[in-house]
Amino acid sequence: RAETRGRGARARDDDASSIADRVAMCGIFAYSNWNCPKSQKEIVEKLLTGLKRLEYRGYDSAGLAIEDGEDVSRTTAKVFRETGKIANLEGLLEASEKDLHGDLVFESHCGIAHTRWATHGPPAPKNSHPHTSDEENDFLVVHNGIITNHQALRETLQRKGYMFESDTDTEVIPKLTKYLFDKFHDKCSFRQLVMEVLRQLQGAYALAFKSRHYPGELVAAKRGSPLLLGIAEGPHPGEQHALVTSEGFVPTSKRAKRTSMEFYFASDASAMVEHTKRVLHLEDDDVAHIHNGGYGIYRMEKIHTEGEDSPSLAYAPTVKSAEVERTIETLTMEVEQIMKGNFDHFMKKEIHEQPDAIQQTMRGRVVFDADGNVQRVFLGGMVDYLSTIRRSRRIILCGCGTSYNSAIAVRQLMEELTELPVTLELASDVLDRQCPFFRDDSIIFISQSGETADTLRALEYAKSKGALCIGIVNVVGSAISRATDCGLHINAGAEIGVASTKAYTCQITSMVLLALALSEDSRSRADRRMDIMRGVVTLPDTMRRALELDQKMLALARTLVDENSLLLFGRGYNYATALEGALKVKEVALLHSEGILAGEMKHGPLALVDETLPLVVIATRDSSYLKQKSVIEQLRARDARCILIVSEDDDSLDKFASNEDMIIKVPEVCDCLQPLINIVPLQLLSYHLTVLRGHNVDQPRNLAKSVTVE
Repeated sequence: RAETRGRGARARDDDASSIADRVAMCGIFAYSNWNCPKSQKEIVEKLLTGLKRLEYRGYDSAGLAIEDGEDVSRTTAKVFRETGKIANLEGLLEASEKDLHGDLVFESHCGIAHTRWATHGPPAPKNSHPHTSDEENDFLVVHNGIITNHQALRETLQRKGYMFESDTDTEVIPKLTKYLFDKFHDKCSFRQLVMEVLRQLQGAYALAFKSRHYPGELVAAKRGSPLLLGIAEGPHPGEQHALVTSEGFVPTSKRAKRTSMEFYFASDASAMVEHTKRVLHLEDDDVAHIHNGGYGIYRMEKIHTEGEDSPSLAYAPTVKSAEVERTIETLTMEVEQIMKGNFDHFMKKEIHEQPDAIQQTMRGRVVFDADGNVQRVFLGGMVDYLSTIRRSRRIILCGCGTSYNSAIAVRQLMEELTELPVTLELASDVLDRQCPFFRDDSIIFISQSGETADTLRALEYAKSKGALCIGIVNVVGSAISRATDCGLHINAGAEIGVASTKAYTCQITSMVLLALALSEDSRSRADRRMDIMRGVVTLPDTMRRALELDQKMLALARTLVDENSLLLFGRGYNYATALEGALKVKEVALLHSEGILAGEMKHGPLALVDETLPLVVIATRDSSYLKQKSVIEQLRARDARCILIVSEDDDSLDKFASNEDMIIKVPEVCDCLQPLINIVPLQLLSYHLTVLRGHNVDQPRNLAKSVTVE
């Protein structure tokens, strides 16, 4: 079932919630094989492929660590780090090939790899991951997130004689691990050692550790940043997967050891789907231990001590832990979803996937009668909560970026159908203002990844106020889908391009379905609801017709390629279209663009209008049509260079276009669904502008796909 029932996530520690004004989106990939012979060359290829699958998250350097030696009984850890693209790291490995033993076969091996997004220190090999504890590489760590008390830990370790070579917050972790190992290594296992390290850390992190002192073992931990464990078993898939303990690893009569096992850690499911579809989502404060063909998941028992900002480090191991169960889930993602197929870029592929994505969003939720006519909307996972939402004081829509724009697009319809006040909140602003949320509020949190840090913090705040929390997310098993009381998965499929396209249209579709379900008990709005439902059913075919504008938008992009600015005017339902179109142009084409509410034109923006500045005016038929027509007339009276988006059978506005290329005719649907169609030509325009201007379409500079740290 696509609908989600929240299981109630634990709120993160205050230190993880207090990180401000930081953007980080690193990628972690780790691979461990047990009793599964792999050559060093094969292991390196797996690690590099895993990193390539995480490229879309954004990064500025990459690195990996593997074992090397003349034979498997005498190996040492080798670390390779390079700035720039993963291809640069591949070049470094090729240059070092003569010093490596690519044909050396390992029955058991642990390798870790990382793509870094700079937060502390500029992109440089010394700042890239994995970070090491010393010249002997006793402990190696890869890290996604930010350690907020790293300076206090660094100063403490420097007083103990440790030397630091990087500018990063991460380097304190392997050095602290080394210090604690030297202090009491005979008293604890690798997992317990890592837990002692975690007890000292404040902030958000996903971590993976390897050590020469614990050969064949990997330990990973999560707080705030996403991390998944993938499991691929040997030739007995019908039997139980692995030992569910890492204390001794002694098989019982009911739990036979597998012939071979492979384990993967990754920041995203896209990095492991080609290796295994059996994954386990780690939750905050989980520690995973891989050893000898088995795995165990443990929870740290929180210990609050004095002076944590400047720890003395003078203590014996005290962290207690209990093994916990985590459900193993099967990924529905297919390898084809993370490939470009016949398209040059992921963004273009995802724009053209929108008709099928919307069909998936509707599947099982729009009910038809025996004659094939649409009858009602049924949201299985929301049934128990619809009456509560109807009784709410208000509905609040909360998101960031494109998700926030999708909330703007659906706000008017939700107000109309529910007759409840609907307000909008930017997730990053909720805690800054300490928004007054109440127990009888229903708050809808919108996020493609389901891991957006600002939205998660707003969600935790809302839960603390007792509000009903609803999730609209794309990624199954994500933090928001687990933490909310109920919600909808938009089922858009994997979205790799940084610029969100199909997630935006599927988010709007999902919230339209939710509004229809909420108004099902209203007879006075029955005719309006039926019109909308008929329109929803035709959306995929209508969007396919809109995609036929591809070549026309390419021609328009050629006329705009040298421009420095672009303004977009929208009103009513299409104000969101103007905002989202402007966001797409600025984030991928790197062209200044601004979405403006047309009603505000005379309150400042009109001063910018002249014969050179290109203006996009969205004037399809809806309740704002006559007002938009008036806006166009006023702009043309000032010799404005207008690009018009109009309904396909509307010829009355042709005279206002500068030439034939400047008028875009789109298929017409129900007014509240028109933004789903109108955004398509603007998505295509932003794509073609980016290609023509020579920028990276799928990985715009300075941007990451999901912002998992504030």
